[in-house]
Amino acid sequence: MSLHVIREILNKEAFSKDDLKVLLSANEEDRNLIFEKAARIKKENVGNKVYFRGLIEYSNRCAKNCYYCGVRSGNAKVQRYSMTDEEVLDAARFALENHFASIVIQAGELFSRVHVLKIGELLLKIKELSQGKLGITLSLGEQTEETYRYWYECGAHRYLLRIETSNPELYRKIHPENKLHSFESRLKALYDLRKTGYQVGTGVMIGLPFQTLDDLAGDLIFFKEFDIDMAGMGPYIEHEDTPLYQYRHLLMPRIERFYLSLKMVALLRILMPDINIAATTAMQTIDPQGREKALMVGANVIMPNLTPLKYRENYLLYQDKPCIDEEAQECQHCLEARIYMAGCEIGWDEWGDSLHFKRKIESQKQ
Repeated sequence: MSLHVIREILNKEAFSKDDLKVLLSANEEDRNLIFEKAARIKKENVGNKVYFRGLIEYSNRCAKNCYYCGVRSGNAKVQRYSMTDEEVLDAARFALENHFASIVIQAGELFSRVHVLKIGELLLKIKELSQGKLGITLSLGEQTEETYRYWYECGAHRYLLRIETSNPELYRKIHPENKLHSFESRLKALYDLRKTGYQVGTGVMIGLPFQTLDDLAGDLIFFKEFDIDMAGMGPYIEHEDTPLYQYRHLLMPRIERFYLSLKMVALLRILMPDINIAATTAMQTIDPQGREKALMVGANVIMPNLTPLKYRENYLLYQDKPCIDEEAQECQHCLEARIYMAGCEIGWDEWGDSLHFKRKIESQKQ
């Protein structure tokens, strides 16, 4: 692909699916043009600030059996856990005292009344502990609209629900075919979250077996058309205790998955200039400077891990996950250094809500 063609596409007001496929296939020299444009758009629209979301991996218990996930219900090798209330509150307190201003509570997908009420109780306790100063994002999978509303009323205001792919056929290849793993249910959950009032985030895995550039271009179009407020996506990293591991011979080399992921981040920033985009941990799994590189091409959110060390090795959604042996304080200092190395600054004591979401709300009021 010539630089001239890449420049021509990047100068367009809007990209077609074919344009996106060309950009996603850009080689080393060509992709730098994409990265430069994304960095410029990021600076002009969301500035240079990076927002911390203290990550609390609350539980690895999951009712789902997704073929790519290390904590799927069918993996008997995993030691299951749920953090105690006090452990969750300690992590929230750490975030507050260290000026993160925001946390993410993530866990496997569970639907019982006990689980739903427990999350609500924790949200209320965190709000009380922080006197409303901590912003709270949830990543707890598909739930009923009633559950989403309950958690929203208890104090959560952002929700990340990754679709993993916008192609229904590929979705069925990476999930069991039953009512518990339905592409249509996933989409409905995203619409329910939007209706409830959350800032809605989603994302995909990049470099899956059977995945094509056409699929990834479709993912970018899906994000734009659904009008997401935030995104979390990164390279697919295989896990040996999953059904998808048998197709590892179909995978592109990890470093190619990494650069494809960077291109996805950069193109999403160009397509949606004012959303929040996370620099995900999976990036760092492949490249030691992976998260810094994501920040430099469009990401503006980073998630220091606040989960107690004793649980970390049991929350391995994929293999070779970094930072599982770092205490929260170490993780924080490490990420601070990474952010400054990437030429960014940290938005201390700021929720860092999606500007895209804020603008949508303001336009609805007019």
